[in-house]
Amino acid sequence: MGKRGSITIEDVAKAAGVSRQTVSRVMNNKPGVKPAVRERIEEAIADLGYVPNLAARRMGGARSFLIMAINDRQRTIENWSAGRGNDWVDQMLYGGMLACEKRGYHMLFELVDTEPDEAVRQVRRVLSSLQPDGFILTQPHSENLALADLLTDLKRPFVRIGLPNEDIDAAAIHMDEAAAAETAVRHLTDLGHERIALMAGSAEYRGSYYRKKGYRAAMEEAELTPLIEAAEFHFENAAQLAKEWLSRDDRPTAIIAENDEMAFAILHVADAMGIEVPKSLSVISFEDTPGVRFSVPPLTAIRQPTAAMIARGCELLMDAAEGGAPEGDQVVPFELIERETTGPAPE
Repeated sequence: MGKRGSITIEDVAKAAGVSRQTVSRVMNNKPGVKPAVRERIEEAIADLGYVPNLAARRMGGARSFLIMAINDRQRTIENWSAGRGNDWVDQMLYGGMLACEKRGYHMLFELVDTEPDEAVRQVRRVLSSLQPDGFILTQPHSENLALADLLTDLKRPFVRIGLPNEDIDAAAIHMDEAAAAETAVRHLTDLGHERIALMAGSAEYRGSYYRKKGYRAAMEEAELTPLIEAAEFHFENAAQLAKEWLSRDDRPTAIIAENDEMAFAILHVADAMGIEVPKSLSVISFEDTPGVRFSVPPLTAIRQPTAAMIARGCELLMDAAEGGAPEGDQVVPFELIERETTGPAPE
């Protein structure tokens, strides 16, 4: 019937024996089409190799069919520049792109400065050129009141990856950070550990506050003395702090790190100092990005459901673009994945 680029929605309608409007309803995932008819249309689209024209779809209504996810510019670029990659970003793209693909949308990814006013300016530029149907705000952007006000004033739906914030009227998608930290501590106390340290992330990340809160609560419950210091989620900072802690006479027998990168730094330092993991030191990480399985030893970790959270955010925004409204608080379950970096406390 011609080249793939010349195939039109009318060609699909003719092949499936339906109207153009019915094909459009199927493409936009709208109700009111019988399953057998929907299947026939989908088969015609596949057989003809029809690729919808995004620009034409945008002209036909208010939707752009674009969902924009924004992430911390500085930290992401630092990781890329250092050759460390960014597993958080990988999981964002994995969860979001597949969720959007199922419904004929596209997820875009933008790096935005965390300074509040600069973030607002950058998002304004995005809006002027792309007009996304909705935004996914990751931490710390999800705590930026000025950015939330901008999107609210412009009536642009957005969801927040992070804990609920009474000052921001938007759906919050998160895991129970405090409960996750408590779970990590209890796993270690069950193994007999008493000197358990928390290597915290950054105060810019609200989730870090609740992890510290949960850690303190579990330590208090076990009648143990907490040890918390921040390493800002960075490998180098974590390595320096690990050297300090592991050089003490009363060094921790277990360390909980708030991200995988800091946990890797702890493992490197312990190896260089001749401290065997888990015989002399147990380590638990938050995140559980794919690389933890290849660490030596493989890391015990709290699995942060990044892909699932981003996918859920995309689903809520697509619902909103199609006339719905993003729901409120969405709690996505975490898991403690036991591997080889945790063991009984040394005698």
